[in-house]
Formats: sequence, structure tokens, C-alpha cells
Amino acid sequence: MTHQQRRPWIVGVSGASGTPFAAAVLRGLLAGGESVDLVVSRASRLTLLDETGIAFRDAHWREDLRCWLERGADGKPDTFAVGDAELERVRHWPAGDLAAGPSSGSYPAKGMLIVPASTACVAGVALGLSKDLLQRAASVTLKERRPLVVAVRETPLSGQTLKQMVALDEAGAVVLPASPAFYAGATHIQDLVDFVAGRVLDAAGVEHRLYRRWEGELGGGSRSPAE
Repeated sequence: MTHQQRRPWIVGVSGASGTPFAAAVLRGLLAGGESVDLVVSRASRLTLLDETGIAFRDAHWREDLRCWLERGADGKPDTFAVGDAELERVRHWPAGDLAAGPSSGSYPAKGMLIVPASTACVAGVALGLSKDLLQRAASVTLKERRPLVVAVRETPLSGQTLKQMVALDEAGAVVLPASPAFYAGATHIQDLVDFVAGRVLDAAGVEHRLYRRWEGELGGGSRSPAE
């Protein structure tokens, strides 16, 4: 794929708890044939280490990303298979690189997904700050009128954060709390994670098969997908 042909989704991972949500979104994008530009904040690396035991290193990001994407939401390694061809469609940008491609509006991108989004990240994006590449890329996404999905992961929410979420909505972003539903027939923690990831991809207009959709029939969630 040439540079001219490549038009990725930018995925920003902030320091909120919820790294399995990010992994599920990344797997969904790659399974759908999408290219990804990945920005992992410094705070999120601590969360990733705490939640999975994986140290995400700039010099070994591809190896670390594979371990992350292959891990299930229950912490079990080798739950998912991630091929070399899929990883070739991922480009990693260090969070401190403010000269990176996604820092400019002229850089070709489809939009940006922030999963999970901490309240600090919500505040920074709502205020138009650019303390790191994640915030700068989000600001660029808004000014270029590209899709921005912000998957907020925090509870309870303070009044100030609620105001900032309204500001993001008014700026054109989709504010999507990481709130799983149960009508899809979840039987495992991965099902709940995949529901949230699927809703993120729905908001971005990316096709996927991560969860059972509501079809207007009561009791559907109690049946197996084959029924």
C-alpha cells in the first residue's frame, strides 16, 4: 500500500482503566481491513502494565502490541490470533512526537477514536490543549471536521467533566461512555468488552461483527447466536 493510498483511523489510548476496550477496537478495525495509526499515552502505559502485565515500549511496540491484542479481556494470553499482515497495517507514533503525521490537518486520516478516554483526556480535548500527540491529533480531527469518538471510562462523573463532555458534543465529537448492554446475550467478560468496542466502531461507521444487534424481539439475548 502506497503512502497516497493509506488513510488510517487514528486510535488514541489514554490513561483510564479499560485497555481491553482499546484492544477490542483495534482488533475490530484490523479485522475490517482498516489501517491504524496508534498513539499510546504515557499514562496509559502504566494502566496497560497494571491491567495486563505488558510493558508497551516504543522500541519494541510491534511485539508488545501483538501480546496486547492476543490477550483476552479475562487476562488469558493467546486468546486471539493476530497475523503479521494485520500488524503491517498499524503505524505507531510516540505520544511525545508533536511533529508526527497526525499532528497536521494535511495528514490523511479517516478520523480518530479515543479508547478509553480519561477525564483528563476529555478536559484536554474539550479545551483544545495539545500537551501530547493524542490531544493534538484530537484537536486536528475536530478542526478538520473528521469523525471523533471519545469513549469515556469513568464513574461517577463530576459536573465539570459533564460540562466538558457537552462541549465535545457541541464541537462535533461523539461522546460514547464505555457502558455495556446485556440484551446481546453476554456470557463472558469479553462479550461486554466487545459490545462497547462495537458501539465505538458503529459510531465511526466501520462494519464489524462484535455483538448481537437488537432486532426488536424480546428474549433474543437469552438464545445462542446460532438460534
